Amino acid sequence: MQRTAQLYLLIVTIAGFGIFLILHAGSHLPSPGSSVPTPFVNSATAQTATDHASLAGAVRATLQQNAGDPLSRLFLQLFVVISVSFLIAWIFTRWGQPAVVGEMMAGVLLGPSLFGLLAPHAFQFVFAPSSLEPLRLFSQIGVCLFMFAVGMEMDLSELRQKAHTAIVVSHASIIIPCLFGVTLALLLYDRLAQPGASFIAFALFMAISMSITAFPVLVRILQDRGMFKSSLGRTATACAAVGDVTAWGLLAFVVAFAKAANTVAAACCLGLVLIFVAVMLFVIKPNVPAWLGKEALERIDPTKGVLAIVIGIVLAAALCTQLIGIRALFGAFVAGLIMPTAGGFRDKLGVRVENISSVLLLPVFFAFTGLRTEIGLLHNSSDWLICLLIIGVATAGKLGGSALTARLTGMDWRESLQLGTLMNTRGLMELIALNIGYELGILSQRVFSMLVIMALVTTIMTGPLLTFFGKKLRQATRPLYQQPRGIFD
Repeated sequence: MQRTAQLYLLIVTIAGFGIFLILHAGSHLPSPGSSVPTPFVNSATAQTATDHASLAGAVRATLQQNAGDPLSRLFLQLFVVISVSFLIAWIFTRWGQPAVVGEMMAGVLLGPSLFGLLAPHAFQFVFAPSSLEPLRLFSQIGVCLFMFAVGMEMDLSELRQKAHTAIVVSHASIIIPCLFGVTLALLLYDRLAQPGASFIAFALFMAISMSITAFPVLVRILQDRGMFKSSLGRTATACAAVGDVTAWGLLAFVVAFAKAANTVAAACCLGLVLIFVAVMLFVIKPNVPAWLGKEALERIDPTKGVLAIVIGIVLAAALCTQLIGIRALFGAFVAGLIMPTAGGFRDKLGVRVENISSVLLLPVFFAFTGLRTEIGLLHNSSDWLICLLIIGVATAGKLGGSALTARLTGMDWRESLQLGTLMNTRGLMELIALNIGYELGILSQRVFSMLVIMALVTTIMTGPLLTFFGKKLRQATRPLYQQPRGIFD
């Protein structure tokens, strides 16, 4: 041991002394391209050298320089978003709300509505506009991974059993709110449309804003309440999936019209969606087990090769739908649907995907969308009355239309009203459509803020209404001779 220590000290001493001699000799060499090593030092450089002479000044300068690095800024943003999202979600769960609602609200609180208002300098430092692009891409990756995990939890055979309900209810939950939206546009066009916007474009965007269901938010609410694998949960997920694909297809038509383009491109978009789904379900899905191999499907831990193939399928599917124009998350969802079920492969794969996306990446999606939302653009009581009218019309069209249609398809009133409540969940997915309408010069700032508030309110009311309809209608259907049991019965 003593000999080893002596050998170690000898090697370190000789090598260290050699490094010192070489560096000392090299410090006197002239710079490349300069014959005389006489550095020029101006007054600013001298002043900087004086300021950095102290250890505190050097540390401060280093920290300030490193804080402006894009990677440091991204880490700071992630830390702030995840910490605040966890805290607000915990508070909302204490109030009986789903955690996802707290995450949505955390995004709004971190935006210019509160954080930017109370601490504008800190807000500009943390969420500088020039630094948000990496965060946006990070959030989209999180949504895609989460929707891939959601797709793996869905049973296509059960979806086929509920196909008639899903198609009828989802399309009714779009067409009825669209009718209410264009009717409301008649009243609001003169005072709330952007100057120069046509009535048809304004009315179509009002219709879309009333009809969108926040698919990821709905799934998170179902999972948080333990309803995802129930019959109601699977029906709601199927209706939302069909409805959102249809709604985004309609949005493509609306955007094409608003840009004064013909509807051929929008029709091609829907045709490409149908082709994509058909290829994924009838061509890719039957071949995935052979590509992965039977032995790989039955392993306890998926190999790196299997994970590479799966990730490749997810990325390719997300890229296809993003290119088509209906957003990458739908491609990731369909990729989850086609994953093999043999040997519990979906469960083993889902453990590796869902946790990281739900805890780390998905809150970033909600927070980033909230950062672009500013509440407080309403200035008088008239604006707030119009906002309340929008909330009421949106709820009546989406919740009422979905519930009535579900009841007509054979569901009982309790599940019909709960399904309508779930379909009324708009969340921050709607903000994507609203931002499109605002950027195209169709929606004014005031109606934009009203629709944002409507989206948040209709999502927050989902939990209480689910509980209310579940309890009240169970009590109403209880036989008269059956009395509530006491704790000692």
